[in-house]
Amino acid sequence: MTQKAKEYYRDNPQFYVAVDCIIFAFENDELQVLLQQRNFEPFRGEKTLLGGFLQDEESLEEAAQRVLQFHTGLTNIYMEQVGTFSALDRDPGARVISTAYYALIDKNLYDSALLKEYDGEWVSTDHLPSIHFDHTKMIEQARELLRRKISFSPVGFNLLPPSFTLAQLQRLYEVILGQEIDKRNFRKRVSEMQFIEKTGEIDKVSSRRGASLFQFNMEKYNLIHEFKLK
Repeated sequence: MTQKAKEYYRDNPQFYVAVDCIIFAFENDELQVLLQQRNFEPFRGEKTLLGGFLQDEESLEEAAQRVLQFHTGLTNIYMEQVGTFSALDRDPGARVISTAYYALIDKNLYDSALLKEYDGEWVSTDHLPSIHFDHTKMIEQARELLRRKISFSPVGFNLLPPSFTLAQLQRLYEVILGQEIDKRNFRKRVSEMQFIEKTGEIDKVSSRRGASLFQFNMEKYNLIHEFKLK
């Protein structure tokens, strides 16, 4: 690199770059998000999303994957970029530009022991506490992206266990879409999808009479690649 080029980079502003992760899970008929209690300033003791600064040898996606694995104990998590947040006053500590990602996990696989390590807490997205920075805006935008995508993509299955009942599947959609769904029409659509298969097993935990368990077959879906449950 020439001296002139070095001066060009040196003479322009430099900023911190961060990632923030909106980790969603579904439990007790609620879409939940994972928050942490900060143990450093600014806003020590307050609730925020989980995140971190971009390191020299990683991309934004790799940074988000690192944060997700560290705070959930899971790998190969479904995630999608929400957007970049760059308001001048978004972080009182320094000029920080953050790219947010939302992630979907099966809470049954989550290592709950990690909650104590970083003062984490699962909260309902319908009853969010006061959250600092622009993290509430990030959560709202992430939930809207999920609401739109779940109607034409099978991303919602990332929030369910491998085997689920149709009642669980329908309730998941109702919670995310924010509206009731006609049971008969919903089950008719499910029956038309060859990649939502009966397992032959019965759920006797959440259903007194016992309900059939189903599973999502990704290989079959990839052959068809058409999805519409709304």
